[in-house]
Amino acid sequence: MEPAMLRRRDGAGSRQEDGFGVQPRRVADLGMVPNLRQSNSSLCRSRRSQYPFGNCEKQGNLSSWIPENIKKKECMYFVESSRLSDAGKVVCECGYTREQHLEEATRPHAFQGKEWDPKKHVQEMPTDAFGDIVFTGLGQKVGKYVRLSQDTPSSLIYHLMTQHWGLDVPNLLISVTGGAKDFNMKPRLKSVFRRGLVKVAQTTGAWIITGGSHTGVMKQVGEAVRVFNLSSSYSEGEVVTIGIATWGTLHKRESLIHPAGGFPAEYIMDEDGQGHLTCLDSNHSHFILVDDGTHGRYGVEIPLRTKLEKFISEQTKERGGVAIKIPIVCVVLEGGPGTLHTIYNAITNGTPCVIVEGSGRVADVIAQVASLPISEITISLIQQKLGLFFQEMFETFTESRIVEWTKKIQDIVRRRQLLTVFREGKDGQQDVDVAILQALLKASRSHDHFGHENWDHQLKLAVAWNRVDIARSEIFTDERQWKPSELYPMMTAALIANKPEFVKLFLENGVRLKEFVTWDTLLYLYENLEPTCLFHYKLQKVLAEEPERPAPRVQLHHVAQVLRELLGDSTQPLYPRPRSSDRPRLLLAVPNIKVSVQGVSLRSLYKRSSGHVAFTVDPVRDLLIWAIIQNRRELAEIIWAQSQDCIAAALACSKILKELSKEEDTDSLEEMLLLADEFEQRAIGVFTECYRKDEERAQKLLVRVSEAWGKTTCLQLALEAKDMKFVSHGGIQAFLTKVWWGQLCVDNGLWQLALCMLAFPLLYTGLISFRDRRLQAEGGLARIRAFFSAPVVVFHLNILSYFAFLCLFAYVLMVDFQPRPSGCECLIYLWLCSLVCEELRQLFYNPDECGLMKMALLYFSDFWNKLDICAILLFMAGLTCRLIPSLLYPGRIVLSLDFIMFCLRLMHIFTISKTLGPKIIIVKRMMKDVFFFLFLLAVWVVSFGVAKQAILIHNERRVEWIFRGVVYHSYLTIFGQIPAYIDGVNFNLDQCSPNGTDPYKPKCPEIDAAQREPAFPEWLTVTLLCLYLLFTNILLLNLLIAMFNYTFQQVQERTDQIWKFQRHDLIEEYQGRPPAPPPFILLNHLHLFIKRAILKIPAKRHKQLKNKLEKNEEAALLSWEIYLKENYLQDQQIQQKQRPEQKIQDISDKVDTMVDLLEMAHLKQSSSMEQRLASLEEQVAQTARALHWIVKALRDSGFGLEEGVPTLAPQKASMGRDPELDGGLKVEDPGDAYHVDARHLLYPNCPVQRFPVPNEKVPWETEFLIYSPPFYTADRKNKDLVDPVGENPMGRTGLRGRGDLSCFGPNHTLQPVVTRWRRSQDGAICRKGIKKVLEVLVVKRSLSEHWVLPGGSREPGETLPRKLKQVLRREFWPSFESLLAQGMEVYKGYVDDPRNTDNAWIETVAVSVHFPDQSDVELKRLNSHLYSCDAGVSIRWQVVDERIPLYANHKAILQKVAALFGAYY
Repeated sequence: MEPAMLRRRDGAGSRQEDGFGVQPRRVADLGMVPNLRQSNSSLCRSRRSQYPFGNCEKQGNLSSWIPENIKKKECMYFVESSRLSDAGKVVCECGYTREQHLEEATRPHAFQGKEWDPKKHVQEMPTDAFGDIVFTGLGQKVGKYVRLSQDTPSSLIYHLMTQHWGLDVPNLLISVTGGAKDFNMKPRLKSVFRRGLVKVAQTTGAWIITGGSHTGVMKQVGEAVRVFNLSSSYSEGEVVTIGIATWGTLHKRESLIHPAGGFPAEYIMDEDGQGHLTCLDSNHSHFILVDDGTHGRYGVEIPLRTKLEKFISEQTKERGGVAIKIPIVCVVLEGGPGTLHTIYNAITNGTPCVIVEGSGRVADVIAQVASLPISEITISLIQQKLGLFFQEMFETFTESRIVEWTKKIQDIVRRRQLLTVFREGKDGQQDVDVAILQALLKASRSHDHFGHENWDHQLKLAVAWNRVDIARSEIFTDERQWKPSELYPMMTAALIANKPEFVKLFLENGVRLKEFVTWDTLLYLYENLEPTCLFHYKLQKVLAEEPERPAPRVQLHHVAQVLRELLGDSTQPLYPRPRSSDRPRLLLAVPNIKVSVQGVSLRSLYKRSSGHVAFTVDPVRDLLIWAIIQNRRELAEIIWAQSQDCIAAALACSKILKELSKEEDTDSLEEMLLLADEFEQRAIGVFTECYRKDEERAQKLLVRVSEAWGKTTCLQLALEAKDMKFVSHGGIQAFLTKVWWGQLCVDNGLWQLALCMLAFPLLYTGLISFRDRRLQAEGGLARIRAFFSAPVVVFHLNILSYFAFLCLFAYVLMVDFQPRPSGCECLIYLWLCSLVCEELRQLFYNPDECGLMKMALLYFSDFWNKLDICAILLFMAGLTCRLIPSLLYPGRIVLSLDFIMFCLRLMHIFTISKTLGPKIIIVKRMMKDVFFFLFLLAVWVVSFGVAKQAILIHNERRVEWIFRGVVYHSYLTIFGQIPAYIDGVNFNLDQCSPNGTDPYKPKCPEIDAAQREPAFPEWLTVTLLCLYLLFTNILLLNLLIAMFNYTFQQVQERTDQIWKFQRHDLIEEYQGRPPAPPPFILLNHLHLFIKRAILKIPAKRHKQLKNKLEKNEEAALLSWEIYLKENYLQDQQIQQKQRPEQKIQDISDKVDTMVDLLEMAHLKQSSSMEQRLASLEEQVAQTARALHWIVKALRDSGFGLEEGVPTLAPQKASMGRDPELDGGLKVEDPGDAYHVDARHLLYPNCPVQRFPVPNEKVPWETEFLIYSPPFYTADRKNKDLVDPVGENPMGRTGLRGRGDLSCFGPNHTLQPVVTRWRRSQDGAICRKGIKKVLEVLVVKRSLSEHWVLPGGSREPGETLPRKLKQVLRREFWPSFESLLAQGMEVYKGYVDDPRNTDNAWIETVAVSVHFPDQSDVELKRLNSHLYSCDAGVSIRWQVVDERIPLYANHKAILQKVAALFGAYY
């Protein structure tokens, strides 16, 4: 029976109620829908922008696809109706006038004279109303709409929404139902409802489905969405609100008809003139307009909505390896009879419902009785509530209708786990969003699952909704103790979906990252990188370069290759390329892994990889890198807090982010730089903590070789990342100063160094102090070696040497440059040779063994090295020319220019000076400004020069004089050297050449030959000159000054940082430089050549800058660093709380909380008072009736009949207690022990509906005058052939006949309960607490959600049930019959079955067959003979537990068996 056919209108003239469908669907198979692709692909697609004029190509696709697949309905036969339209016109039975029909519908044809039949006379044709919809006068918000037939398959509609409308697959489906007429709600309740509904939709990514019209509950939802859109930013996203309305009841629907699609269609809301029709609500985002070919008939959309909601709830949403079926919840406001039917269908189909108390009518009736025992929900009580909440239409309620309402409400309340009543002011339900999500979790907990499946499902829902507050309050409670391994799949999903709050929650509940991160996990994470992130592009580029075809899957050495590009060549690959002898890869199809009941699960990934040892140095590092490369700030911060080598990790993150930002041109550029700066601050903060505690250990952290970060050091990472703030830290500068002074004390004066350099015997006088006490106490060569190997001494010796070289070079160029090289000149050649050898040493210095190419790139990356190479090459060129007699002078010129380059080298030497260093940095920055300025200047100089030259000079052919006139003279004009002849005042013919023949004079300007005066327009040249000087002297030169000023101020603010940062390079250079200055350094070079080339001794970096510690020392150092990192994080939290902004926010939150608590306390007090007064009124009324009866009895001189004495009503509310809490403590009375399943209104597998039988009318002894049950017998066409025999011993069922049962009266069945003890691997019996654990043999069919015992009805003359024979081989049948004969009967009697009727019912015998010994021969034989002859039947041994998903009557039998053996249940 279709639920839409039972939907009635709420009173005369009322409109349809907002429906909610949960009935079984009849839809086309997905594979039969044309052009249907997999809907889950929309997960990887961002929501399409919705503007009035969208992309033409998309509109074209929609315009062709929709008419091909989506149909409308048209009446094809005009049959005049007895009723008239609102305008008094004759209409068809379909409701449309003659003019609104197609031409062929009004012609006589084959149907002439027949009654109008919608199945025959209404036909489908391509829809003519779809596209974008804009509401005139209500802004530019654009929605989507489509008109479609009521028979359209749900799969096709779902495809339209996800593929063509671009909607993301929802995480939750919220179906709002209730009154279709406008109703009043309390202002506060209305505000709470609106805020909560939109919050749950926005935070969980839900779809809200309503009736779509601008009235009743749909209007309330629309207003909620409107308020949200006005108060939210664009980044918060759009709330998807889908209105499913009836096409034939829409007012002004003609404006939506566009055969080629409306892009957009303008819809006018005319509430005043709508009459009995309705208008669409402008606040909905999407509309599905259901057409059945009629006009003015409400409720047409309900069957389609039912099927669509059911179809969507059966779809699976997959994200981050976690797959869940889309949950659905029904939210009820107000409502009438149709709403009650909707709630009943929802509860029957297992859909949780949230009832908003205080909204009126049906919602309040159910809310009032929801906490009562079933026995107290009587016909009289419901009649009383209907009179209270349905005052206007109470007179229309007949007795049979009240009975039906009572029965439905009893069935609804009976499944309390699916029913949640939202009461304003109730503890724990301040917001509707919390009530909705709690209702879903409560419903999930009520479902029976094997093992952890129930809790896993709840956690999946919470992760999918991204509601960590719900997870904390409802899932991670004392009721369930989670093992860390059980959280690993959800942890992976939370990481991929970027849900940091859940990651933090899982870490708080025992997840250890070192155990969580396995080889397969890391590969799976990298395979699920965001497609838009730059690292994903780089990784795909690396894969494309692989020689394998097709391109291989991502491996960690591919990741390492990209990471080395980002971290720099100073690091080794983090993941080496695997060899054939490496650990075997797990053969798991990782990309297809999902957490679901079906298929391979992520849980199996962890189970199968749990036996492997750690494959990486630091799993936390691997996870941190994965988060950083995707620019996920919160995730990275959480993971960094778990890291071990935290300073190096922070600096590495800063380096990676800065490198990625260089290639990023999107909005994330600034975010990356901010995050890089934040991690630099974290590194500074932790190092500061360490430096305060112990300076020496903190400096060890700087130069410690970090195996986790590619065998580099913290200092090297900071330099690679250009983290100037970190390098300029006082502790690091103190360390660099210590390195600079070597073994000397830093308090030695420069004059002391100078004296000892000139006269080294002074070292023995104690003039110089050493840090090492032994050197201070002892003498000899050790002191001399320590002095001359100190970088500061090496530096000053090289300065003296370089000044001597420059002086000698200048002397030779100016005084002693002979045709044959003199002795001084030869000394210069020797000196230069030593400089060349030193440059070669620096080029081939390779302590890290990174290869010649990388060394060359590193060497030439330094500007001063490039300058050295240029100076040396220029010197060699000059030397070559100088040695050729004919090129002696050009050689001297080249060497003179080379002298300038050698002098520029002094700038690098003086960068060590704290005074000169910053100024040199400013000069370098200003040089860049000069180059930009010269480009602008060149434009003006050339433009003015060419114009001036063309005006003044005619056909100058000498190139050198053209260059002089165009560039040289124009450039000098800027500095005041104005050409004398430009204005003709100082013109002198003797200073120029009239024909341009004199090579030493410029060509004369245009002149008058007769008067010998200039003939060019002086006014024009003077004007050009003035403009030129105005722009160059005033504008451009002042621009240059402003640029210099800006650069100076910018650099001056950071000049100290920049100087400290660049100071390191010079210190490192001289720390590794041979101690002897040029040209004596040649002796050191000879010594090095012998060591490297002949003795093959490899180069090693000085331990002061890179030190590899012993394992124990390194472990202790890292533990100390972790301890101080925790101190730093605690200090940061305290500082955050102490900030004025945070204090103000905390105070504001506390005030809001107090206000809410006060308001709720007032509401609870008012509610409690109302309940107590109502109870008191009822007691008084009953007391009055009792007194009236007593008076009457006394008047009649009798004592009256005992059954006529009125009973006092129980006191339902006292002392302000919450009735719902009290209700939870009550025990159901025996009245609810009557059969329940046998009275369900819908008989299984047929359209017959039972007569409603409330609890109090079940016994046959109870009078029930209106009881008129229908008759149904499955395979009997004529019910009079066989008279009903027998009467159900448990009472009325609401149906006569024998239904689907085989015979009248009792139908006997057999239920064998086959059990054994659950045992561990070593054979011991498993226990829970002190009780042993049983396993039972159960069977399941593919179409059923429940498992069953392998029993049932038997064929005549047979001993074994049919179900048992289906899973047991024939040869074992006799043996099992003997086992049954030896078994123990645990139950015999009536079974509450939905197939029972008044005249036929099921009675069963349950026999326990138990195998106490695992070595039992019969048990082994049984296991060997178990099989399934049908592919759709499964059989298994299952642990006996109260959560086992069996039918209720089977669970009752199993509980008796467990009690029989004293086993756990």
